[in-house]
Amino acid sequence: MLSRLVLFIKKPFIRNVTMIATGTAMAQIISVSFAPIITRLYGPEAFGVLGVFSSIVAIFTPVAALTYPIAIVLPSQDSDAKGLIRLSLIIAALIAVLMIVLLLIFNNPFVHYLKIEVIEPYLFLIPLAMFLGACLQVTQQWLIRKRQFKIRAKITVIQSLIINSVKTFMGFINPIGAVLVLVNTIGTALHALMLMWSVSKVTSQERRQKNEEDRTPSLWALAKSHHDFPLYRGPQVFINSISQSLPILMLSAFFGPAAAGFYSISRTVMGLPSRLISQSVGDVFYPRITQGAHDNENITRLIVKATLALAAIGIVPFAIIVVFGPCLFEFLFGSEWIKAGEYARWLALWLFWGFINKPSVIAIPVLGLQKALLIYEIFSTASKILALSIGFFIFSDDVIAVALFSIFGVFAYAYLILWVVSKSMYYKNRWITGGSKNEKTGR
Repeated sequence: MLSRLVLFIKKPFIRNVTMIATGTAMAQIISVSFAPIITRLYGPEAFGVLGVFSSIVAIFTPVAALTYPIAIVLPSQDSDAKGLIRLSLIIAALIAVLMIVLLLIFNNPFVHYLKIEVIEPYLFLIPLAMFLGACLQVTQQWLIRKRQFKIRAKITVIQSLIINSVKTFMGFINPIGAVLVLVNTIGTALHALMLMWSVSKVTSQERRQKNEEDRTPSLWALAKSHHDFPLYRGPQVFINSISQSLPILMLSAFFGPAAAGFYSISRTVMGLPSRLISQSVGDVFYPRITQGAHDNENITRLIVKATLALAAIGIVPFAIIVVFGPCLFEFLFGSEWIKAGEYARWLALWLFWGFINKPSVIAIPVLGLQKALLIYEIFSTASKILALSIGFFIFSDDVIAVALFSIFGVFAYAYLILWVVSKSMYYKNRWITGGSKNEKTGR
């Protein structure tokens, strides 16, 4: 029995997941350790300001490079992957400049229409945060491609320690929302810079070992060969980001920044299992299932096994939040955060299914389902908007709105898993060796 356990742990997939999960766990332990202090220093309204700002950034950051960074893992040639890196950074810079111009022209209508007056002083930080987020995506995807999971884990821990220390220190001096916004933006920049430095070291070492020059692919050719990312995955990610950020924006608009703060902290806390395990599995599963597609492995089996494993891991912690959410939040963060616990017990239902659907989402570009995913995302987001609208306009109750949003989200995620698994049963290897795209055969 012990020997089997040792062999299981030594498997590359398990070892890599454990490595990332350990680094993420240490980072989250640091965040949780600082949280009782930080929440008592700043309060719900300050977190509401941060939540609204982060929601706007979260909507635009995933498409800042038109989702080309997601494709970096896929090509069989490193030269193509490096070309995608250059393409992604150029697009991200151009979009950031465009965003600055649009804010200069449409500043007031943008703020008034979205009812985001609480972050008006920080609007011009949004393009910077978008570009930094794109840089972070690029470096993370390259390290995933090179399976440098130890580097990612180490930097995640360092970044968490630095940012939480700064938030705590500044909280004793000036505990306002502006501080949280600035520190988070600086934290993204620091994270990206540390990863870039690591990427440069890995790349230079490989070049010396291979002692060869990389060919320079045409960026236009790469953009065309991966056109399904901006054409289908980009809109899908954008719509998904809207659905994820909409509750904070609507809570802030209809119930004030304190309500947005309650949602923001409950969403952050409930996202801990996802960042700890689900993201770790996803980072390792993406290159694993890509290689499995190249090798004509049983894709369905890979997806189902990973999904069931996540379900077994997540059922207990999420169930605890459903039962004891308000009590736990009051104990950890103070009496003024009880309502955040009420939000959390409903969000736990939705986020559990989001936790276990990670393998299915990761498999979508490999299976060539990005166009269909866009259609799914449109209907899924529309249903969540309907749920929030019922809660706000019919019941005029923020807790009911969050509950309906979560219930609709459960059905959407469950359908996504069943859909991807069923499609994977008919998958055939459509990957073009040495190329950069998957053919849509319709099979």
